Amino acid sequence: MPSLSSFGRRVRKLWHGADLALVGQRRERRMRMLSSVVMIVMGLLWGLFFSSRGYWAIVIMDVAIVCSGVAVFALTLRDRARSANLILFSALIVVVVASTLLLDPSTRMAPRATHLYLLPMAVGALMAFRDDPLWLRYGVSLFCLLLFVALAASNWRPTDLYALPDDVRRVGSWLQAGVAMVLFFLLLHILQTDTAERSELDRDLRAAIREGQFVLHYQPQLNDAGRVAGAEVLIRWQHPQRGLLAPGEFIDHAENTGLIIPIGQWVLEQTAARLRQWKGDPLFGDVGLAVNISQKQFSQSSFVAEILGLIERHGIDAQRLELELTETLIVRDMEDLMRKMVALVEHGVRFSLDDFGTGFSSLSHLKRLPLSKLKIDRSFICDVLTDANSETIVRTVIALGRSMGMTVIAEGVETEAQRRFLADNGCSQFQGYLLSRPMPLADFCSFVQRHNG
Repeated sequence: MPSLSSFGRRVRKLWHGADLALVGQRRERRMRMLSSVVMIVMGLLWGLFFSSRGYWAIVIMDVAIVCSGVAVFALTLRDRARSANLILFSALIVVVVASTLLLDPSTRMAPRATHLYLLPMAVGALMAFRDDPLWLRYGVSLFCLLLFVALAASNWRPTDLYALPDDVRRVGSWLQAGVAMVLFFLLLHILQTDTAERSELDRDLRAAIREGQFVLHYQPQLNDAGRVAGAEVLIRWQHPQRGLLAPGEFIDHAENTGLIIPIGQWVLEQTAARLRQWKGDPLFGDVGLAVNISQKQFSQSSFVAEILGLIERHGIDAQRLELELTETLIVRDMEDLMRKMVALVEHGVRFSLDDFGTGFSSLSHLKRLPLSKLKIDRSFICDVLTDANSETIVRTVIALGRSMGMTVIAEGVETEAQRRFLADNGCSQFQGYLLSRPMPLADFCSFVQRHNG
């Protein structure tokens, strides 16, 4: 499988047309950022209004709204969608409930209407948490609906001290109800559109699996002598209408729907077939291929048997097959991970830890795992010559890997100065645009001939 985490960290222009899943993600991101800005502006305006009247309890709530808006904005910029959504919906629920009980009590002259905002919030929660566990997605939505029912069926309020005048609230009730219903309709429309887009992407992906629309590209990994020691296998989707699509445009959807399993099996099958064709070739016989393994794929109970069956069926040297794991996968189930890795290593399969330094694995995990290679994440390489912290981390990772008998490879090498620094500090393999971009098979074979011939 292709290396996935680097695509998740960067926003890229779409290749050959807009990808439906990314359009939805960007739309959701813009809506969240807009909501955070509205929270900040409204919190400041209402804070100034209520402070002029001496309603300090309400002012404190407005300050909390402003702080929540700032937090949501910052987390959105850092692509921490779940944390941003949790803060956003928590703040909105508190604001709506507090405003309904304190400012908008139901009277004979004017019914309460602020609680109507809980209806579009319930729909918004289904969209915001669509890729999160079901208990979170439906839990937030159901909580909003339960609060709506409780506020609609009850006239209770803790105090009338902060209640707005009835003549203001009569007009406000119509306005609040109108705005809430418009939001409700718009969110229903967006939810329906998003569902249709995801269904189309799902249909296209299933057709791609069935019709074999995927192709593999290879990014060379060179050693310190300038020879091609291996390559990372990267998947591309040759879409019949949108052209060649990069992994970032469909992998997330495949991961969420479970389609990553048949896609991953196809990549492994193609990789093994390629290694079989190179077997015995003096030019390619020592070239290994690295395949990134997803969490869903690795967690399958049949994973070890499938890999061993693949090796036996194609009659390949297992040492030429390298499985790349991410740090996120390591912390899921350490015991299951260890058992499967040991079983495969005993048959010669090699493992590498991808994007090392960006996840949550500890040194205690690292020393227990039968790894043969560490990959230094590109985020450290890009500023290794300008940032002292990145330089220290890179030096430390190289020293750590070498002391544990592992090969250390740096990905994302883009300048000769970076490569020279890495080589001077003991890094033995390199991968990045300085050496080569990912390329089709024919171009990769020509590349190997030039460097290994």
